[in-house]
Amino acid sequence: MQSTWQSREGIHVAIIMDGNGRWATRRGLPRPAGHRAGADAVRRVLEAAPELGITTLTLFAFSCDNWQRPREEVNALMWLLRAYLRSETRRFVESGARLTVIGRRDRLPARLRAEIHRVERATATGTKLHVRIALDYSARESIARAAARYPANMPPLAEQFGKLIVQTLADPSGPTEVDLLIRTGGEKRLSDFLLWESAYAELVFTDTMWPDFDGHELSAAVDEFHHRERRFGGLGVETAPIQKHGAGR
Repeated sequence: MQSTWQSREGIHVAIIMDGNGRWATRRGLPRPAGHRAGADAVRRVLEAAPELGITTLTLFAFSCDNWQRPREEVNALMWLLRAYLRSETRRFVESGARLTVIGRRDRLPARLRAEIHRVERATATGTKLHVRIALDYSARESIARAAARYPANMPPLAEQFGKLIVQTLADPSGPTEVDLLIRTGGEKRLSDFLLWESAYAELVFTDTMWPDFDGHELSAAVDEFHHRERRFGGLGVETAPIQKHGAGR
């Protein structure tokens, strides 16, 4: 399989933003305080991403399993997500970024759904960076929905199936491959995030809690990606670094 960095400009980075609650607990703060600090980390990462050759950034904000958390924490997260989208729309537009949300929407609060619709329309023409936020998302669920849609009379084609998975995410223009997947917070698992899309992704795990993650941490992960030899089941493929500051793309 060909490396995705060879087949398009820029790279697709996916991040499991883990450690907000533990970050807050270690400081004697309520868990929602960690989520608020995590929103600041999102801003720092979005500002740094374009200069690192990142054209698509998918952030895991809320999984289907997260509904099992205490109601107070879930409600605080829903409120924070809506407030973030409302406050950051202008920044997205001015920076040329586009925002889309992947995952289920039917279980989200009505006000949050309305805010998502508004910010997606407002940023639809952004081309500098595509930011995808995964809300109420499960990779296994999206794979199952794609399987249910797959035509019974067609042979099993991986490329076609991958496109069906993207369609289940309400993001038909999104990429089907992840180049680099980062998980913060010290855990080393994928937690049902972009399982199909990450089949050949390079994985980077860091002990840094998400609220402490910044552009320097992101740059280090991207540098590690570019120094790895990607094999894709065959001969090794060197990942030549993409020029920063828009040069040489």
